[in-house]
Amino acid sequence: MIRIGTRGSLLAKTQAGTVRDALIAHGHAAELVIISTEGDRSAAPVAEIGIGVFTAALREAIDDNRVDVAVHSYKDLPTAPDARFAIAAVPVRADARDALVARDGLVLGELPAGSVVGTSSPRRAAQLRALGLGLEIRPLRGNLDTRLNRVSSGDLDAVVVARAGLARIGRLDAVTETLEPVQMLPAPAQGALAIECRAGESDLVELLAQLDDADTRAAVTAERALLAELEAGCTAPVGAIAEVVESIDEDGRVFDELSLRSCVAAVDGSDVIRASGVGTPGQAAELGLSVAAELFELGARELISATDTR
Repeated sequence: MIRIGTRGSLLAKTQAGTVRDALIAHGHAAELVIISTEGDRSAAPVAEIGIGVFTAALREAIDDNRVDVAVHSYKDLPTAPDARFAIAAVPVRADARDALVARDGLVLGELPAGSVVGTSSPRRAAQLRALGLGLEIRPLRGNLDTRLNRVSSGDLDAVVVARAGLARIGRLDAVTETLEPVQMLPAPAQGALAIECRAGESDLVELLAQLDDADTRAAVTAERALLAELEAGCTAPVGAIAEVVESIDEDGRVFDELSLRSCVAAVDGSDVIRASGVGTPGQAAELGLSVAAELFELGARELISATDTR
């Protein structure tokens, strides 16, 4: 029996349940094991408690042999590698875009100036401010149902959340607008899952690899390489999305390319620096580093130092 560690929220259990069901479909017995994390127990903003609190307890459970596997929202994993663990599989990614859930079915451009929009993400807040719509941005915590209820109760005019999460819990009906990357670039690895296990268990790594999607892994590798490089020299909110796309050479041959779009935003929304690049799926990390270097050349460090008053 493969024991799959997961947080106890509806979204986390649903995500882990897709992995359990896929393993069962491949002929492997599997079950979910609920692990409580500090992030679930705290009501503080994510920016205060740190992203890693959602994944540390799951990793401890693997290390302590209470579970064999953990299923993470990939964007929650720290970018620094941990030699104890292996990302054995990255399944096919869900829609990486952000979604607006607004009162009265409104889209972003229809929200009047002064409308109160909730988000848990400094990245979303910075990009919303940069749009110059005069919105009031407020921090937001709680599970997805709690966040949606803040709109239906009239407490907020709108919230911005990951579309993938709403899709996984069957609440796409609440979406009033899916935000295109030209409006708001998602978080690196948003919509992707990471299936993690102990690095030394080669048989389990090989078994889990049946669930890996090469295109998703390449895209996420590029995004997280860019994020890791930026984290070393810049604390600004970062957005990024990579995609494997088909291209045709001058001889008419079809081949795969990996495209990466990214941005660094001033926390107050006063400026957004954008950069993009194209490479091969096999050189995903190199592409991420290249685009990060371009962002630095365009002034990412100076942008954040000029606006960060924390």
